Amino acid sequence: MTPTGPCNAPDVVDVVALGESMVTFLPSRPGRLADVPAFDRGIGGAESNTACVLAAAGHSARWVSRVGDDPFGDHLVEAIGGYGVDVAHVRRDPARPTGIYFRTAGDRATDAHEVAYYRAGSAASAMSAGNVDLDAVRAGRVLHLSGITAALSGSCLDLMRELTARRPGRPLVSFDVNHRPGLWRDADAPEVLRDLARGADLVFVGQDEAWGLRGAEAVRAALPEPEVLVVKQGAAGATVFEKRDVTFVPAPRVDVVVAAVGAGDAFAAGFLSATLRGLPVRDRLRHGHLMAAAALTVPGDLAAPPAREHADRLAALDDAAWGRLRLGPGWTDDTQRAPEEVRTP
Repeated sequence: MTPTGPCNAPDVVDVVALGESMVTFLPSRPGRLADVPAFDRGIGGAESNTACVLAAAGHSARWVSRVGDDPFGDHLVEAIGGYGVDVAHVRRDPARPTGIYFRTAGDRATDAHEVAYYRAGSAASAMSAGNVDLDAVRAGRVLHLSGITAALSGSCLDLMRELTARRPGRPLVSFDVNHRPGLWRDADAPEVLRDLARGADLVFVGQDEAWGLRGAEAVRAALPEPEVLVVKQGAAGATVFEKRDVTFVPAPRVDVVVAAVGAGDAFAAGFLSATLRGLPVRDRLRHGHLMAAAALTVPGDLAAPPAREHADRLAALDDAAWGRLRLGPGWTDDTQRAPEEVRTP
C-alpha cells in the first residue's frame, strides 16, 4: 500500500489529522484525583498526538480541529504548532470552550485510574462538514482519523461518515478505532465504529477493543474491507493483514513503563511514518513498536521519538536480536547510550 493523495494540490502534506485535542492536567504525585494537590499542564488528543510524533519524526503534518477562543485554545494551538505541525486550519469558536481533562498518574488499565473529562459542549464537538475546511482536510497523502471524533456529537459522526466514504481521488484514509465506551451513550457504538472502519484503507484496532472478538483472525473476518488491518495485541505485539499476507511482529520489552497514555497514538505514527517511506510491513510494525515504546517511558501523552537513523538501525535487527531488545527511559537518545545498554545480548 503506497499513499499518494492529491499530489497536485499546492499545500499537500504527508499527513492530515482531524480530531479534538484537549489541555491535559497531569498529577504532581500518585493518588486519587481528590488527593492530588497540584497538576502539570500538557496536551492530549489521539489525532494531534499522532500528528506531533510524525512532525517530530520529520514528516509534514497538519492538524485540523476547532478550539475555543480562550487561553486553553491558545495553548493547544501554540503547543501543537511548536512540534512543527501546521495549525493554520484550526478554527476558533467564540461560543464554545476548549475541552480539558484531568487524570491520575497510574496506568489507565488499572482500577485505580481516574479520568475527569470537561469536554461536553466543547468547540471540537461542534465540528461538521460545514465548518471545517474540507479541502485542507483532504490535502494530504494520508488522512488520519479516529473513532473518538465519531463519539463527540451527531455532527461529528456525520463528518466522519463523509470523510470515510469511498470516492475517487481521496487520500489514503487511516482510521484508529479507539473505542472509548465512556464517550458513547448508545449501544450502537460497535456497529458505528465497524462501519467507519470498513470505509478506511488502513485500520488500527486493539484486540481489547475489537467488539469482543477473540484473535486477530476473527477481527480480520469482521473487517475484510480495509486493504491493511493492524490488530494491536498489547505487550505481545501486533499483527498486520495486507491482502493475503499475515505478519506478526512481537513488541520489544519496555523495562519501565511510566504511563501507557499516548502509546497507541505513537504506534500509529510509527507505522504511518514507515508506510510513507515505503518500508516493508515488518519494518512498519517495528517502527510502530519503537514509537510506542518511546511514549511508554514518559508521563505525558507525547515523547520525543528516536532519531530516524537510530530507529532504522533497531528496525533492521535480525529476528533473534529484535527478540532480545529491551528498552528503558532515555533509550531514544542514541548519543547517551551504547548499543549494548539498549539491548541485551
